[in-house]
Amino acid sequence: METPIIQIKNLAKEFKTANGPVRALQDINLEVSAGEIFGIIGLSGAGKSTLVRCINYLEVPTEGDVLFEGQSMAAMTDAQRRATRRSMGMIFQQFNLLAQRNVIRNVCFPLELTGVPKKEARERALELLKMVGLEDRAQAYPAQLSGGQKQRVAIARALATNPKVILCDEATSALDPNTTKQILELLKEINQTMGVTIIVITHEMAVIEAICDRVAIIDQSRIAEVGAVSEIFLNPQSAIGRKLIMGDAGERAAGGAGSGRSIRIIFDGRESAEPIISNMVLACKAPVNIMYAATRDIQGKAMGQMVVQLPKDADGAERVIDYLESIKIPYEEVNGYEA
Repeated sequence: METPIIQIKNLAKEFKTANGPVRALQDINLEVSAGEIFGIIGLSGAGKSTLVRCINYLEVPTEGDVLFEGQSMAAMTDAQRRATRRSMGMIFQQFNLLAQRNVIRNVCFPLELTGVPKKEARERALELLKMVGLEDRAQAYPAQLSGGQKQRVAIARALATNPKVILCDEATSALDPNTTKQILELLKEINQTMGVTIIVITHEMAVIEAICDRVAIIDQSRIAEVGAVSEIFLNPQSAIGRKLIMGDAGERAAGGAGSGRSIRIIFDGRESAEPIISNMVLACKAPVNIMYAATRDIQGKAMGQMVVQLPKDADGAERVIDYLESIKIPYEEVNGYEA
């Protein structure tokens, strides 16, 4: 079996403060495979940004270790660690471009630090700017660029040293939805065409759904659950997972808010054009009250979940249940669902 490109083993990070030690991370164990887009999601203060800085040893873990291609970063010399860090490009929320340098010189910067000749560095930078769609802005300065353009420059700079991994720390949080979509599409294209492994740190489930293969949910400094995005979106196992995916309204609905019997219907890949709820109401001649819905059209397939309140009369409720079973739609009773 191929060794994961990154293995995080029993990692913990503690900061010393005036009020005593603060545990930012505790008992983190994760594996990231080469070539995948792996998401790490959590609320503010959960520890996700500390975790990404521990992955490339910008923060040294208090306990545990990070293995890059099977090699312990804790056991490396400072020079070996710097060389390994060059294999991990990083993209930040606030772009972190050098204001006094134009676009092409920003992209050249990491190449200068590693001693690449100027002509070669410039050729590489132009190639990368073309890839991110900014070859015509090579002489512009960061102040002359939009947020999306700045992030494209940051992506080109992160790719300059031919890294095997790109770490994205809230890389789209400062962007509007349309620009976010464009940047995520660019990252996905880079992953597919260059084979670069991408680790995405975010607090937005929409970002995870858009490009990630697998996701780890971090809560209060620990990993709450890990799995394929589709599996966790369909059936979150942790309270924080349900909160991130369903939100407060979804949790209340799943908890059976209101009177009557409720079920959670799981859409796990039906054709998105199929009107399941409409067909159910017509076939059963029984109305249902939709309490909550979170479904997505993912490549023409309906993925997600819906909480519905069944008819108050027992016969009507049973007709709905029988119908769902007849067309093989997964469901579960959610009254008393633990949020």
